[in-house]
Amino acid sequence: MLDVRKKLEEEIAALEYELRNELPKEILKARAHGDLSENAEYHAAKERQGFVNARLGQLKKRMGEVAMIDVTKIPHDRVGLGSRVVILDSSKDEEIAYHLVTSEDADVTQGRVSTSSPIGKSLLGKEVGDTVKLVTPGGTRELEILSLQTIHEFIAVTEKPSGEQQGS
Repeated sequence: MLDVRKKLEEEIAALEYELRNELPKEILKARAHGDLSENAEYHAAKERQGFVNARLGQLKKRMGEVAMIDVTKIPHDRVGLGSRVVILDSSKDEEIAYHLVTSEDADVTQGRVSTSSPIGKSLLGKEVGDTVKLVTPGGTRELEILSLQTIHEFIAVTEKPSGEQQGS
């Protein structure tokens, strides 16, 4: 989750720089060209300014939501945010590993699925041995949870006994 915060902080910083430094210069430069009613550069800069403002609002809201995630409330024995799950897709007789992450970190090609995706939602709150029915456009899939590692196990591995984090 620290990666998500870092990504959000970096994008916010870049957009704030653009909003405070680059866009005002572009708008002043475009204004110097005269008649604003037919000034494409001016209208493009103002449109970009509106987009950047809106995106900043979204990112700051998301940052607040991420900051509110309380890891202590994520279950220790059931699938939750940060869990790694190995499932058996009985329709394909295939084992698949998933890591449940936030939407910002999702990358299906890497096995990282969002907790808000259909597969993520269907796995949340389940435990080893549970069977989940997942409705997809291609039909219903039956998934059995074979193994589970929760975020708490990963946190325990990355912390030294003194409480210091490794790899920082």
